[in-house]
Amino acid sequence: MGVYGYSVPDADGHDVPLELFKGKVLLIVNTATGCGFTPQYEQLEALYEKDHAKGLEILDIPCNQFAGQAPGSDADIHAFCTLHYHTTFPQMHKSDVNGPDELPLYAYLKSCKGFEGFGEGPDADEMNALLPTIDPNWKTDSDIKWNFTKFVVGRDGEVLRRFEPTVGVKPVEEYIESIL
Repeated sequence: MGVYGYSVPDADGHDVPLELFKGKVLLIVNTATGCGFTPQYEQLEALYEKDHAKGLEILDIPCNQFAGQAPGSDADIHAFCTLHYHTTFPQMHKSDVNGPDELPLYAYLKSCKGFEGFGEGPDADEMNALLPTIDPNWKTDSDIKWNFTKFVVGRDGEVLRRFEPTVGVKPVEEYIESIL
């Protein structure tokens, strides 16, 4: 069953059952409009335009849990994304991805693919310095660490990979294209 037993609210508050995406490769991303990783929207849209016809769906789930970097209403966030990044992939309701009000989908995603580190590079160094000030257990818990954590779900609904925000869209694209 995988993710197909879950639903997420869309920007209008209607539940969207993920079973509607059976047979598709899903890229589920928690996003924010005021984050240093926000420019990933441009690359996500390019990936969507290139691979949507091959069976890729991107689900954008805005989240304001990380330094308040997704302020505004769902309509404000949608307007920002379409104006600045011309996004056309589905944007869901702004939701929590950690804690008592987290989407059940995110509890499931995290149970399938936990945190394995930020990798190397300047963004990773910055996140490795920041996270201990926020969460003393950041290295061992499976919580989402920041905006633009990306989960790839296979056509059968099983969670295949987790990419942290410090991983740009190019490696995600290469992985997705290997399974499309």
